[in-house]
Parts: sequence; C-alpha cells; structure tokens
Amino acid sequence: MESQFRRGILDACVLAVLEQGESYGYQMVKDINEFITITESTLYPILKRLENAKMLTVFTQEHNGRLRKYYRITDAGRDHITELMKEWEEVVRVFQYISREREQRHE
Repeated sequence: MESQFRRGILDACVLAVLEQGESYGYQMVKDINEFITITESTLYPILKRLENAKMLTVFTQEHNGRLRKYYRITDAGRDHITELMKEWEEVVRVFQYISREREQRHE
C-alpha cells in the first residue's frame, strides 16, 4: 500500500479508536490490528504527530504501580476524522468508476 495512503488510514484508525474513549498504546495496537496491521513502533510516531497537531491530548495515570500514557481525542481530531471520511467517500467513488471501466473493457 502506498505510504501516504497508508499513513492517512492509520491516522484515521487511531482517531477512530480514540473516538470510542481514551486509550493507551498497547491497547490501541490490539484494537487496530483487528483491521490493519500496526506495530507499537509505527503507532508512537503517529501519536506524537497527532499530538503536535492538537488532534489528541496525552495524560499519565498510574496502573499497577507504573505510569501509563493515555491518549484522548480533541475536537480538532474529531474534525479531522470527519474530513478524512469525506475524502474517503470521494476515493470510493473513484475506485467504483475505475472498476466499472475495467469491467466494461473486459466484457
């Protein structure tokens, strides 16, 4: 999968997970891996980029005697995922067009 396209998909997956509620890295990897493969080494740069873009916030909380980083989506993150969904609808229409054209040529 082309890297920019995959990056956009992974950003959307992270934001979609966080729309369900705050979460931490390992749990997000588990949740996202149900749909697309992601590793923690891929996830953390995405989280940092989204944090820098003010699409999520970070806080720490103690869990079993250790501090764990939790992430929460912001209004800017929700707006971004809305825009990504609009773009996705356009991409789907383009792929449907391409598929129809290819099918017609092969009939």
